Amino acid sequence: MKKALLIFGIFLFLISCKTTTNSENLSAIITEYQDYDSYDEDEFPLGIYTKENYKSNAEYAQTTLDKLSKVDGAELSETDKISLDLLKFVLKDKIAYYEFEKYLNPLLSDYGFHSSLTYNVRPITNYEDAKQYLNKLNAVPEFVNQHFENLREGLKKGVSQPLVIFKGYESTYDNNIVDNYEDSYYYSPFINLPEGLTDELKDSVLNAAKNAIEQSVTPEFKRIKQFFETEYFPKTRKTLGVSETPNGKEYYQDRINFYTTSTQYTADDIHKIGLSEVARIKSEMEQIIKDLEFKGSFADFFHFLRTDEQFYPKSGEELLMIARDMAKRADAQLPRFFKTLPRKPYGVAKVPDAIAPKYTTGRYIGAAKDSKDPGYYWVNTYNLPSRTLYTMPSLTVHEAVPGHHLQGSLNNELGDSIPQFRKDLYLSAYGEGWGLYAEFLADEMGMYTTPYEKFGQLTYEMWRACRLVVDTGIHAKGWTRQQVVDYMSSNTALSLHEINTETDRYISWPGQALSYKIGELKIRELREKATSELGTNFDIREFHEVILEQGTVTLTILENRINNYIDNAKKDN
Repeated sequence: MKKALLIFGIFLFLISCKTTTNSENLSAIITEYQDYDSYDEDEFPLGIYTKENYKSNAEYAQTTLDKLSKVDGAELSETDKISLDLLKFVLKDKIAYYEFEKYLNPLLSDYGFHSSLTYNVRPITNYEDAKQYLNKLNAVPEFVNQHFENLREGLKKGVSQPLVIFKGYESTYDNNIVDNYEDSYYYSPFINLPEGLTDELKDSVLNAAKNAIEQSVTPEFKRIKQFFETEYFPKTRKTLGVSETPNGKEYYQDRINFYTTSTQYTADDIHKIGLSEVARIKSEMEQIIKDLEFKGSFADFFHFLRTDEQFYPKSGEELLMIARDMAKRADAQLPRFFKTLPRKPYGVAKVPDAIAPKYTTGRYIGAAKDSKDPGYYWVNTYNLPSRTLYTMPSLTVHEAVPGHHLQGSLNNELGDSIPQFRKDLYLSAYGEGWGLYAEFLADEMGMYTTPYEKFGQLTYEMWRACRLVVDTGIHAKGWTRQQVVDYMSSNTALSLHEINTETDRYISWPGQALSYKIGELKIRELREKATSELGTNFDIREFHEVILEQGTVTLTILENRINNYIDNAKKDN
């Protein structure tokens, strides 16, 4: 008997050791991945963007995948299993980034390698901040050189953006070409230096800032202007869809897989889902028009929304004030729907003038957990005749709370059991799906106070449903730009300015626009399932906790978690 117990004890011990080994192996691989640096940040403070570096990253990703294949996921905790699956997902995308030569095309219709520099402009709170920021400004010439080399190779290979998307693109560089260094947006952090700096240090920093703007920033934006207008625009492709580029069909399917975090969809599948959603939403919109007793057609109602002054702000200040009021009303509703709220606050501010012309409606700009900066809900006050007030509640809850700020901040504030790479991870199907779900949830929060605001919510939902149709139309079915504009104009109440900027975005960013609606549909599907199976035991706060408590995940992981939540809730009741 004693011998049998001894053998059984050894058996349990060996099992325990094996489980620990798997967990420790995974932890070691994750630590190595998080500590991996492909370049010296002191030497390249803005990063390194050479072909050799992307190749090195891809090779490292493959080596790490090989290591992960030896970790037995079945013996891991749920959190570790999620970490394993997410790291595999991330590494596969790094390999695809190199294999499809995505680095040769670092441009979007409203964004480029050069406009990414904007995100380095942050308040200076101490001398170390000032030194780091100056190092970044002085690194701009090398940063530009590396991207020029990639862009030139992309032109030769046909891996470039269509010329049609670059209307108005000059604003991304012209606004940074200034005669007086003090007028540069990149000089703005130096205007209010911290009081703790001595006068001597302030003079030193300001002199270095003047030199950096005059020698390393403004001249580089002049080079960028010359490059685009005399070299890139004349040579870039005239075709539209990415499927018309080398290896483009395979690349588009890869982007579908990445942005939906799933391999279950083809372009045809998504196109059909989009057509179905457009039909459903349109019927709800028509009911609101009927309830308002509007005299005219569906198109007439859109014309009314696009042209009546009551639906547009009279000033940028008014638009910001309205956005802040809506954000505060949303804040007050959060405890009814969420168990856990983020510690990080957020502000409401306008999109910087330097980039506002190529922005759409607004955007959320996050901040690190330990940063002294808040998150920001950016509202675009440029071109006020295109800023519809009836869509502001949807925009606000999507970008601020309970949308991106709540989800993103909670992600940053996850506990020590979640590795840092997951806290930094953003997957559009989850993040943008959550943002669109937040617009749906806002109806229950009482955010839509008029039929027009409810119509605004539907037109935003319709906008995302149309994306499924037009993105696949452009990149898989040969649609023209005008077909996209006509389809969006006839099915959404977005302003014509927004429709045109959005169309260029879909052309330049294959697949990303699919993530919103696919993600939202999955979250709503899971909520309907939980509501149906749990009945009166369904708790909206608990449901949202399960959605958010593990941070960013793929839709497959999310579905597994909700199914487990439902099963456990049934057992408890």
